[in-house]
Order: sequence, then C-alpha cells, then structure tokens
Amino acid sequence: MTNIFVNKVESEEYHVTVSAELETKHNVKVSQTTYLNYTKGKISQERLLEFCFDFLLQRESNTSILNSFKLEIIEVYFPEFKEELKKWLDSNVK
Repeated sequence: MTNIFVNKVESEEYHVTVSAELETKHNVKVSQTTYLNYTKGKISQERLLEFCFDFLLQRESNTSILNSFKLEIIEVYFPEFKEELKKWLDSNVK
C-alpha cells in the first residue's frame, strides 16, 4: 500500500513523502498563481498535491518521480494532467 504525506514548509514549498516499497521524499513548489489556475481555490494546496502524486503514481513508480520540482512541470511530462485534474475536481468537489 502506498501512502502520501504532505507537509507545508513555506508559503509555496511542500515536502511530500511517498511511503511505498521504497520511501521517497520530494520537494515541490506550488506558486499561488499555479494553485489558483489549477483549482480555482476549490481544494487546499495539500489536497492538490495528494491528487498530483496519485496521478503520477498511476503512471510511474515513486522512485521515478523527480526529487524536486515545480508543480506545473507535471503538464510537460503528462499533457493530460490538467484535463484529468479538472475532471477529478468536477466529480469530487462540490
């Protein structure tokens, strides 16, 4: 079983730990602009990161996820990301 733990370090920086067969740690920057662009403020930044890591883990192992990155880089590697997030928000957030 894989668990995702998100801890806010600074206003735009988070540490994410993915507990799987091998535990990994990731530093993720989430600007306020990116956060609002993706979510319109419908969910917390922490919940956004949980979604992002769930999304990534469906496509690659936690050991393949970059150790440090800006959130918007996910779209570069996975162009479907923004549309998948929108679908998820529409069906899970009222």
